[in-house]
Parts: sequence; structure tokens; C-alpha cells
Amino acid sequence: MKLNRCDWCQGDPLYESYHDTEWGVPVWEDQRLFELLLLETFQAGLSWITILRKRTNFSTAFDQFDYHKIASYTDHKLLQLQGNAGIIRNKLKIKAAVTNARAFIQIQEEFGSFSAYYWKWSDGKSIINHFKSMKEVPATTPLSETISKDLKKRGFTFVGSTIVYAFMQATGMVNDHLITCPSHPNQR
Repeated sequence: MKLNRCDWCQGDPLYESYHDTEWGVPVWEDQRLFELLLLETFQAGLSWITILRKRTNFSTAFDQFDYHKIASYTDHKLLQLQGNAGIIRNKLKIKAAVTNARAFIQIQEEFGSFSAYYWKWSDGKSIINHFKSMKEVPATTPLSETISKDLKKRGFTFVGSTIVYAFMQATGMVNDHLITCPSHPNQR
């Protein structure tokens, strides 16, 4: 039996699994939040399936997304990453991973956790949308624009409004499953 999933994931088992088990599910743990933020920054200009297919390689290359280790990467380590065919070898995105790890740690120091900082934007609740078609799902919102500006002010890079909105979807701050999708809260 074919499930009536959101259109964007149809037909690829890896995509469908991500859709069914992760996308739109609230993430509260800092380590996972950093992982998804790092992956979203590398996704800029590419398809999400490209990133999903390289996710294991990213985990290995970036020390299982340990932001403390990433924050201390040397120029030599950055050159090694640029030579790693298993990840996206964009020099600016690799540098952004280090910059963002450092900014992530600063937010933790200020707020106690990145999660506390991040989830304050939605009062600790998921925003449940009720879209009927993927055409209705926005690429950005006023909230993603506000968060993007704040992250940039705090030193993050590669966190434009579109990337931030995708991050909000990936981490469950926003649930954009279509109302006909089995993963929409009204369908469960």
C-alpha cells in the first residue's frame, strides 16, 4: 500500500525514511540541532537528498558533529576536508562549519543551551501548518527571517532565511507535512 506522503520524498527509500521518521519531529538535543544546522548549511544550492546520501560521510568527516572539536579545527584539517570526496567540498561551507560551531558554543554559554535559545522563538512549541499542496509551503517566513538575522548578528554564516526555514522544518519547529500526509499531526 502506497502512503500518501508529502510529494517531495516520494519514490526514494532514503528520502521516505527521513520524511517518515525525522522531518517535522521536534529536536531538543544540542548535538542533533548542530548536526542538522551543519547539514542545512551544506545543502545550500543543492538538493536535500544529496546531503542525506552523504550524511554518514559528513558524520565521519566532522567528528560525529562534535561542535567542540569542529570549533578547534586547524587550517590543516580544513584542507583535509576540502580533499574529502565523500562530502561537499565547498571551501566556504567548510569554513562556515567551524565559524558556526564557535558561534553555537557562544549561544550555549549565553542561554545555557542552543536548544533554549532556538526554541524560545516559537515559545517551545511546534508550529503546525495545514497545507493542502506543496505549492503552499513557503521557502521563508517572517520568523525564519528574524532568526536568520539574529544568527548572523551572533556570527553565524550560511544561515539565510531559506536555510533557516529548512532547519525549522528539519527540527520540527515547523511541521509542514501536508494535511493528507500520515505524518501530519491531524493524521496520527
